[in-house]
Amino acid sequence: MPPESVWCPRCGAALAPDLETGEGWVCGQHGHVPGLYGFSDPSVHALLRHVAATGAPTWLPWPLPEVWSVAGVGRAVEQTTVGTVLALSGTDPLGGPGDLVLVAEEPGVGLGAHYAGLVSPDPGPVVVARPADARITVGGHPTPLWFVDSGDDRQVCVGEAGGCWFWLVAWPPLAAAAVLMEAPTVVDLRRLVGELELLPLTGLSPRLHPAPG
Repeated sequence: MPPESVWCPRCGAALAPDLETGEGWVCGQHGHVPGLYGFSDPSVHALLRHVAATGAPTWLPWPLPEVWSVAGVGRAVEQTTVGTVLALSGTDPLGGPGDLVLVAEEPGVGLGAHYAGLVSPDPGPVVVARPADARITVGGHPTPLWFVDSGDDRQVCVGEAGGCWFWLVAWPPLAAAAVLMEAPTVVDLRRLVGELELLPLTGLSPRLHPAPG
């Protein structure tokens, strides 16, 4: 897809400029929304461009387990960055293909919820209704995670890191365990600028663009 394309983070539809205000973007279904863009085949140059343009964390399990690779990044922007996403590709514990996306976003953006297959843009009361289901380290801080009910084809976990929602969505569900059991520490991609050449990279993940429907 051309790099100038801009999509709705809540449904994946193509956006039009907001002609009333002259600023930002409009979705036919969700009205004024941040613009989601930045997807391209992963390369060191693309990751550097992403880090330079992003004032928010982009989360990455580190060190990456074997056979897992970075499969693209993107960002949602409304004057400043309000959400980021990073995709990984690899294999699940049964040896089949696996995909993982990690989202950091401000409340109301809806990108993580769309990957999760949810209607609401935020996870709602699930994060306070019961004890946490798991804990990992995100940005140097112990972070509780809650499992979110979603489709049988994926596993969805959500928590809070740095005042923003932290989403982890995996296809198939076992792919989440394949990564987090080996890499229970998640770091900000900006901290790895000097090590980007060491990151295993692969082609752009088909999971990354949140296609409508």
